[in-house]
Amino acid sequence: MNILFLCTGNSCRSILAEATFNHLAPKGWHAMSAGSHPSGYVHPRSLALLAREGIATAGSASKSWDNLPQTPDIVVTVCANAAGETCPAYLGPVLRTHWGVEDPVHAVGTDAEIDAAFMTAYRILRARIEAFLALPLDALQHYPQKLKVELDRIGTLLPG
Repeated sequence: MNILFLCTGNSCRSILAEATFNHLAPKGWHAMSAGSHPSGYVHPRSLALLAREGIATAGSASKSWDNLPQTPDIVVTVCANAAGETCPAYLGPVLRTHWGVEDPVHAVGTDAEIDAAFMTAYRILRARIEAFLALPLDALQHYPQKLKVELDRIGTLLPG
């Protein structure tokens, strides 16, 4: 099963989600990330946070949704702009859900406050990914409507 985490710039939230999902996912599940208008770089604070969490960042890059290595089975938008965009036609009738997360790139303040904004985004995404991976995926992947309901519910979760 291939999951696409989609954001407009693909420099922060979708990168955090892709790396975290791949770190936690069982064999046979794979995450990708992309942007509708990729920024062309991965935010250094995202890479530093992932490294501190012990999550591999090799190969992390800002990518366009026009050049995906596989067709996703599920598209998870993590920003409001991407949620409102029409996915490329080649994606077909892919299952879509929205897990909106505030963009830490826009955080202002001290370095500690900005780092805290990145950590908040990461914790939200990780909690949602963990909830997703805790679902009975083998059963749900055969029932797209039930899976969609669960994915949408997960998109409202916040870490405890």
